[in-house]
Amino acid sequence: MSNFANVPETQNIEYKQSWRDEYLKWICGFANANGGTIFIGKDDNGKVVGVDEAKRLLEEIPNKVRDVLGIMVDVNLHETKQGDYLEIVVEPYPNGISYKGQYHYRSGSTKQELKGVALEKFLLQKRGKRWDGVPIPNVSVSDLKQETFDFFKKRGIRSKRLDEESLNDTNEQLLENLELIEGKYLKRAALLLFHPKPEKFVTGTYIKIGYFENEADLIFQDEVHGNLFEQIEKTLDILFTKYIKAIISYENKIHRIETYEYPKDAVREALLNAIAHKDYSGLTPIQIRVYKDKIMMWNEGHLPEDWTIDNLLKSHSSRPYNPDIANAFFRSGYVESWGRGISKMNELCVAEGLPKPSYIAEGSDFWIEFRKDIYYSEYLQTLGLNDRQVKAVLYAKNKGKITNKEYQELFEVAQRTATRDLTDLVGREILRSTDVKGAGSYYELSHN
Repeated sequence: MSNFANVPETQNIEYKQSWRDEYLKWICGFANANGGTIFIGKDDNGKVVGVDEAKRLLEEIPNKVRDVLGIMVDVNLHETKQGDYLEIVVEPYPNGISYKGQYHYRSGSTKQELKGVALEKFLLQKRGKRWDGVPIPNVSVSDLKQETFDFFKKRGIRSKRLDEESLNDTNEQLLENLELIEGKYLKRAALLLFHPKPEKFVTGTYIKIGYFENEADLIFQDEVHGNLFEQIEKTLDILFTKYIKAIISYENKIHRIETYEYPKDAVREALLNAIAHKDYSGLTPIQIRVYKDKIMMWNEGHLPEDWTIDNLLKSHSSRPYNPDIANAFFRSGYVESWGRGISKMNELCVAEGLPKPSYIAEGSDFWIEFRKDIYYSEYLQTLGLNDRQVKAVLYAKNKGKITNKEYQELFEVAQRTATRDLTDLVGREILRSTDVKGAGSYYELSHN
């Protein structure tokens, strides 16, 4: 009896009760994905029902697979008391396999035909290429923006990622060194990085910024266009002059110091992450939503295959979605190349007394969320506070303070319980008690 008996269909297993030539599509799908096994003569639950003329199919199926798909598969015959069944073992192939000009792909427990953008991505991946590395005709180096080349060189030299002699390089030599030219053609990445109007070639290559009163009410907004280097500089300038407040102080009554609501370097890192990992074939601009208590940054993108958010939060290698763009950012001194972006954002926020950013990946949606302070329900719950304490902190945030008596009345608890809960919040440095003793005493947020 096979070890595969009564195993449900999965990413790598498919059951068919009889053979039909259209099942060559399923073999194509397995070959284009991670390989798999098709059983002929089993029902959907993996129970053996037997297949007629199994020995004839044992010879015919490998020949049909070879003639139609151009690949080889192992076909094994299993003889059991319940009937004969076939096991077709399909290995993953490094090149794209087509069924009569169609490209099928196994995803989860289903087969899908790849078309359009999805097919382009698949074929590029099989050829070891990425979207940003595809060459584009009818564009020359002279069409690119000289000011951006000058900006890139100065940044690269200042960050010691380029040497002083790079100032004398022609634009074409610089693009060659960045591997942004293939043969006589510029790559897509070169257009995004250096062309004055990359949207002529790639729809949605810009950034939208909006200030929201709530999820539905947009108060004002901006759009940032230009090449990627210009987008970085313009976006950061607009964010930190129009959207994000600064507290002004003076050192020794002379030196002006601006302390922003969010660490500027952390926001820059998030923006660079969004740009370097964006799926530019998705045609949708990067979106930054600013609220009074948080910033949410969205881009259309994909985690590396088989990765989850947990992989991002742990130490990991750098695996940019657009490696040519990421390399140019590294050479200009914008980013590191060791996959430390997430760790860097976390460290910068914690150092400012802010919660670590939240990261959400759902399908092709990737969000980074910064919070202005720790005083919101979801974060407070992660600290192990009870429901009373969470509500008390939010009450103090809204009202400016909370007294022991108010705590008792709000939650209908004894003074001893209120004192214990409030003392715990003070010990955690979430609340602080005033110097006033007795009837006038109260508690307020520690990080006001």
